[in-house]
Amino acid sequence: MLRIGHGYDVHAFAEGRRLVLGGVEIAHTRGLAGHSDADVLTHALMDALLGAMREGDIGQLFPDTDPAYEGADSLVLLGHVASLARARGFAILDVDCTVAAQAPKLAPHRAEMRRRIAAAMGVDVDQVGVKATTTERLGFVGREEGIEAWAVALLDDGRC
Repeated sequence: MLRIGHGYDVHAFAEGRRLVLGGVEIAHTRGLAGHSDADVLTHALMDALLGAMREGDIGQLFPDTDPAYEGADSLVLLGHVASLARARGFAILDVDCTVAAQAPKLAPHRAEMRRRIAAAMGVDVDQVGVKATTTERLGFVGREEGIEAWAVALLDDGRC
């Protein structure tokens, strides 16, 4: 049976942090606030995968109250989620992600994000979509207060 999951995440900008999106460190004046590396793109994707598996969300799996995840590399956590999917009998067929950021420009980093996400999940890069957009200066993203991301995942449990 095919399963679809949807994920969403948002993080505010913070001084003195590095900006990591899709596992790629991007030069910018600020990073994102969070317990881990605050990779909003990867967090949305993990929630999409967990949603398709009906396994809750990343807050349940990797709670921000656990010091073990402080500063954690979100791609490592994504690898754990992908392994959980395989252990539960799911094949990851396809994922697609959208990041909304007024700044910095993300298009030059899109191909590397796709490569790193695919590698972390153990899938082919053709199974990973990453898109970037602005909000035309509207809302908190447009005011450059933070970044948000959405993701969908298509899994197959082999019962089709």
